[in-house]
Amino acid sequence: MIEMDTIGLLSKLISIPSISREEEAACTCLENWLKDNGFSGVHRVGNNLWMESEAPSDKPTILLNAHIDTVKPASGYSRDPFLPSIEDEKLFGLGSNDDGGSLVALLEAYSYLSSKPQPYRLVFSASSEEEVCGKNGFDLLLQDLGKVDFGVIGEPTGMDMAVAEKGLMVLDCTSHGKSGHAAREEGVNAIYGALADIDWFRSYRFPRVSEFLGPVKMSVTIISAGTQHNVVPDRCDFVVDVRPNGMYSNPELLELIKASVSCEVKERSTRIGSSHLPMEHPMVARGLSLGLKPFGSPTTSNQALCPFPTLKIGPGDSARSHGPDEFITLDEISCGVKTYISLLDGLEL
Repeated sequence: MIEMDTIGLLSKLISIPSISREEEAACTCLENWLKDNGFSGVHRVGNNLWMESEAPSDKPTILLNAHIDTVKPASGYSRDPFLPSIEDEKLFGLGSNDDGGSLVALLEAYSYLSSKPQPYRLVFSASSEEEVCGKNGFDLLLQDLGKVDFGVIGEPTGMDMAVAEKGLMVLDCTSHGKSGHAAREEGVNAIYGALADIDWFRSYRFPRVSEFLGPVKMSVTIISAGTQHNVVPDRCDFVVDVRPNGMYSNPELLELIKASVSCEVKERSTRIGSSHLPMEHPMVARGLSLGLKPFGSPTTSNQALCPFPTLKIGPGDSARSHGPDEFITLDEISCGVKTYISLLDGLEL
């Protein structure tokens, strides 16, 4: 195990602004730190870094991931968000909790786990653009990694296990009619045509319900129709916010929706998928034996972009993310390292 000052690294990263899509300097800092501290085979693609342990090619691959980007500082900060400081065993600064604690804890765990034979190939990665789900972040990184069998996504969960995560799909729907004068029996009112579909989105319940995330949730959030009071509208547009529950893929849900409504349905994207890790998965079983609690996460992360099974888990508290005076405790990071190692050391997939 490489002896390294990861708290010093995290403090250095806090001092370098790394707002989403502006991570170049922070990525370079981390890249240089890894090389200076004896890590070999550090690869960079865009503002994303990765390295791997030596392992036979026939072993499964486990990916460790945390992100280096942050949101913009929230209003209400009482201290400089880019000036790291330690007070009462708390490290303050933007990105300390989301996602710096997970980044350095996963890095320490990688150092330990890769120093001894494991029944898997282990990959450590640090990605950009997570906060905006940008295409030059985790998506770009995955193209370099080859086949991945399982992923650990570091996010502040209090080291409880997010075995499910809600996804997101936004649909643009259009009901068509025929314009006419509102004073006469003319035209086909597109608003009336949309009502049945809007009611379907309001009331339909998909049969597969997640133990941790509940049912798929669909909400009509925007409606637009008509040009003036005396013209029957020939078009009604509405937007539907769909929150998948891990029991359906986004493409699967999209096809089921299209088959159930009469309006035109166009998806903005199917990238932000939901996830569901079975309770019998070896990683979950190991976590349960350690007393870790499983839960369903309402917030999205790089987990949404993974085409392989994942577990979201990391030190810190999600409630501190994106708020003023962000911090993480040194004990949370230390406990995170120990828990990651206990979960992964010798794990058989």
